[in-house]
Amino acid sequence: MFRAFLHGRAWTHAEGSVTLFNHTAGWLRRHRVLLPGVNVLARHVSEVRTNAEKRLHATVAKAALRADPALPVDLVALQKTPEGTRYSELERMRRPPTRTTGTAMKGALQRVEDIAAFGLGRLKLEQIPPNRLSVLARYGLGTKAPKLERTAEPKGTAILTAVMRHLEAKAIDDALDLFEILMATRLISTAKRSTDKQRLSTLPQLEKASRIVARAAKVFIEKLESIEAAGGEVDVAALWRALEEVAPRSVMSGAAAIVVTLVPQDGDSAQTALRGALALRYNTVKPFLSLLGETPALEAATGGVRILAGVKKLPALSRGKVGEKPLLPREIDDKLVPPHWHQAVYANAEQPQGTVDRDAYACTWFNLKIGVQQESDIMFNKNKLWSTASTCSGSRYDLRGLAVHEFGHAFGLNHVAESTDQVMGDKSGYCDTYMRKLQRGDTLEMINRYK
Repeated sequence: MFRAFLHGRAWTHAEGSVTLFNHTAGWLRRHRVLLPGVNVLARHVSEVRTNAEKRLHATVAKAALRADPALPVDLVALQKTPEGTRYSELERMRRPPTRTTGTAMKGALQRVEDIAAFGLGRLKLEQIPPNRLSVLARYGLGTKAPKLERTAEPKGTAILTAVMRHLEAKAIDDALDLFEILMATRLISTAKRSTDKQRLSTLPQLEKASRIVARAAKVFIEKLESIEAAGGEVDVAALWRALEEVAPRSVMSGAAAIVVTLVPQDGDSAQTALRGALALRYNTVKPFLSLLGETPALEAATGGVRILAGVKKLPALSRGKVGEKPLLPREIDDKLVPPHWHQAVYANAEQPQGTVDRDAYACTWFNLKIGVQQESDIMFNKNKLWSTASTCSGSRYDLRGLAVHEFGHAFGLNHVAESTDQVMGDKSGYCDTYMRKLQRGDTLEMINRYK
């Protein structure tokens, strides 16, 4: 029993010798086992830990060899420094983008493709605890190349496999993060500054007109209320005389026209102006359309397949000569155009009726992420009593159930009525273990949100 605990702990936890020794001594005390001498126990723990490390390295290296006999050789070759360069290929792939330029974006996408070419997702490593692979990858990412090159086999291959497997996802995240920064700094911020400047220039005129309209409206309402209270009839001439004490009739008509012009009826003038300015920034983003749309490394979950298909069509649209042959609605996916972009995409007064504004359509993609949640942190109050057992009792909160609830918020779900007994109920008590499993209402809400 003790041997099973020690070997299992050493295999599933990436702990140092001291931590593993302390857990081992604690196990022996809990089970009332006579403790051996400190040196004997320390030596035994060290041997078991070393065997677990060797097992980890051998398992990962064998998985790489089974997937492709040439893969271990290709991974080791990454440590060589190509002629005419200062860094090895491994060092280049380990380095994330550090500049927010188009050249850096191109390098980031090339890094994604180079790492994806190894196809490490095909390796069968399910039997290895994920935390062990993560620790192995962190070690490889933080170790200098010369030291890695001197590492004996199979440890060397195992480390390189873990590193490159980790970088498959990390490189894509880095490229998308850089793309978002480029869009924010070169597209959205520039367009916003332009619209803010334009709105500021019209603000004095709008304020003056609004004051006249407000004063006239106040007089108009007061007169109507007094007539209604007296039960009399509206005297139009008297009403106009009262209004003209505020301003001449022509001035009031002009003020009303200014307010109507500067405050669109859709109530979203700021966003309307921003979308128009974004469309004018098309030439800024055109090079990035090809870079992002033509890379074969990007994939999508089921709910994002349609969006990714639309992104991959953007390079072809960007090459089209819309001045000679305007873009038609059937050439784009109408379902991917947000409702608030319809006017900019389909109703550009400078283009033939019934055609699509290619520049506006392309820029809708970069405005989609404004206000979208992209990261979420979940923190549990350590001052509360928590239960992590399969069953829960006493004055404790069920950690698993509340974790599921908080993950629901991370996926965008809101609270529902407490009486429904769903995971997303608005209150939680002690030992609410029912929250560990999604109820029918929770499932339907997730399906509706991501279908």
